[in-house]
Amino acid sequence: MGLFSLSQDIAMDLGTANTIIISNGRIVVDEPSVVALDKNTNKMLEVGKKAKMMYEKTHPDIRTCRPLRDGVIADFNACEQMMRGLIKKVGTSKYFFTPSLRMVIGVPSGSTEVELRAVRDSAEHSGGRDVYLIYEPMAAAIGIGLDVTAPEGNMVVDIGGGSTEIAVISLGGIVANSSIRVAGDEFTSDIQDYMSRQHNVRVSERMAERIKINVGSALTDLQENAPDEYVVHGPNRITSLPMEISVCYQEIAHCIDKSVAKIETAILSALEHTPPELYADIVKNGIYLTGGGALLRGLDKRLTNKLKIQFHVADSPLLSVAKGTGIALKNLQDYSTVLMR
Repeated sequence: MGLFSLSQDIAMDLGTANTIIISNGRIVVDEPSVVALDKNTNKMLEVGKKAKMMYEKTHPDIRTCRPLRDGVIADFNACEQMMRGLIKKVGTSKYFFTPSLRMVIGVPSGSTEVELRAVRDSAEHSGGRDVYLIYEPMAAAIGIGLDVTAPEGNMVVDIGGGSTEIAVISLGGIVANSSIRVAGDEFTSDIQDYMSRQHNVRVSERMAERIKINVGSALTDLQENAPDEYVVHGPNRITSLPMEISVCYQEIAHCIDKSVAKIETAILSALEHTPPELYADIVKNGIYLTGGGALLRGLDKRLTNKLKIQFHVADSPLLSVAKGTGIALKNLQDYSTVLMR
């Protein structure tokens, strides 16, 4: 692409927890979906990793926020500024002119028309000229390497930060889907409540996230690769004196059990609405897990035992949607049926 080129193609996985941008087939941005704003002027101070470091540590003049909640835009202005900031990191300095952008963005399959419009408007205000939207489970399936246009049923469960997207895909379309607002953020919230209730210690959202990463589990009995206990520091909920608590994976499995059960129910609901021929394909091929939630220890085993269908964790579950949007962007003609304008 020359120096005088007036357009640039970027694919974006606009996630509740992380935003990933692909340009020229490479991941050029992989940053937390966090933005820091000046409360007085509402101007952006930092975005991505630097803003995440400021999260829950600011004084009254700075507001750090996550513009997306439950998979959809909760703060339109903050989201627009975050997208602008992250797009700048792609590197348009080699161009003499600021290029207009052709964008493909992954969105939750349960999005309403209003929510889709909010994403499209944010993209256009951030410099997008041609904006295409693609449902996240469809993008994840493409990113995994499945042939979504084949007359064969494939099921993808994308457990992100704010929502879990479940879809049965065949012939380039979504045959049955279920989208619930239970995912990584809900697990984090469960851990915060549990630590407060069980151990009388107050933990921040970031600390609860670290607990989830270090000792998170969907099973109370991990046969292999069981993590060591994790030491948590925080103030006593009543006396505010410092506390040190060791947490094991069995405790975390117990406290997030209800949220994992909701995901099981949603998968069953999608299977109930699947035609028998496609159901047979899914039983043969198995179900694919993507998104950050797929990294929860023992989740694939728990779901396999519960639903009697083999669950496979994608090779790079955090990148599946981003890879899929990148492939769709590169082959717009081939994937025209799965893209929304």
